[in-house]
Amino acid sequence: MGAKIVRYRTIVSRTVPGVFSSDDDAELRQAERDVADAFEGAPFDFSALLVVSNVFRAATAVRNHMEREVLSAHQLSWSAFVVLFVLRVWGEQESHRLAHEAGITGGTLTGVLSTLERRGFAQRSPHPTDGRRVLVAPTDDGLRAVDEIMPLFNQHEAIVTADLSATDRRHLARLLRTVLRTLDAESGTESGTESGTESGTGSGTGSGSGTADGTRDGTERRRPAVG
Repeated sequence: MGAKIVRYRTIVSRTVPGVFSSDDDAELRQAERDVADAFEGAPFDFSALLVVSNVFRAATAVRNHMEREVLSAHQLSWSAFVVLFVLRVWGEQESHRLAHEAGITGGTLTGVLSTLERRGFAQRSPHPTDGRRVLVAPTDDGLRAVDEIMPLFNQHEAIVTADLSATDRRHLARLLRTVLRTLDAESGTESGTESGTESGTGSGTGSGSGTADGTRDGTERRRPAVG
């Protein structure tokens, strides 16, 4: 009795406090008091909590929007599309590098590639000099699928960022890259690959193995660093 109540909204069967996305200073101060009370006054960094909460909410919402409005017509998950996009732009990849660039685990990549191969969009082949490694290349049908999807996908990227000015978009992208670099420094590795079970689409855990060569001649093909 008498406990404070924090408003929640449901997103893909997960609950996160909706008040954390509020622009109302009074609501945010009340949320801070609620958190402090719930954890008996522990000295949390509330500004960091707000950032991480809203990054999660925004990422989940964008992913769900793109799958619903763009990718569902092609029966592709977010992860499957990102894998195809990486192959379309940077060509044949070693599977470990491909998983990293797509931001998924090796286990999830295995399931995604099985689906893409059944659809005739990608193909796996053994590395010519190292039998432990696998190379992945797009097929002509896979390339055409990405070319067909990208215009609408980019239109919806514009839709979900429509309330941001061009300057806001650049500023937000720079700030998010700063977060990623911080995570890189903390882990000692490049950030971007998911851990655990993938949210929203696909399934599986684990990690890839082998070195990061992206092509048959051993020369790594990887996307350029941004920011």
